[in-house]
Amino acid sequence: MNCELCESSGGTLVWNDATCRVVQVAEPGYPGFCRVILNHHAREMTDLPAAERQHVMNVVFAVESALRGLYRPEKINLASFGNMTPHVHWHVIPRWPDDRHFPQPVWGTAQRPGDAERPAVSAAQLRDAVAAALGSG
Repeated sequence: MNCELCESSGGTLVWNDATCRVVQVAEPGYPGFCRVILNHHAREMTDLPAAERQHVMNVVFAVESALRGLYRPEKINLASFGNMTPHVHWHVIPRWPDDRHFPQPVWGTAQRPGDAERPAVSAAQLRDAVAAALGSG
């Protein structure tokens, strides 16, 4: 079986532990777009033992908190689809009313150019904020 998230990092590594990793996704117009990816292959959250499920969600919530503090978005979208890549992973996406797709999902039809300026956040700031939110920084 070929699995993109088993074979690659899925983005630029921000944080990781034995269970999962946080990566930043290079998505134009969506700074701070992150994924929380399980480090082993499982299709669904309910395939995981309860403690592992809880740990993954704690990481998702920590990433959300870090992104809110750094980017000050209007909203954070959390999504776990896995339709194209059936490997447990969560998208954590800062959103603004003037982004390309708002109020549609980022995978929807673009509503405008979406070239508004966003806060400049370095990779180190993102790493530090996620680590701090997880109590490991």
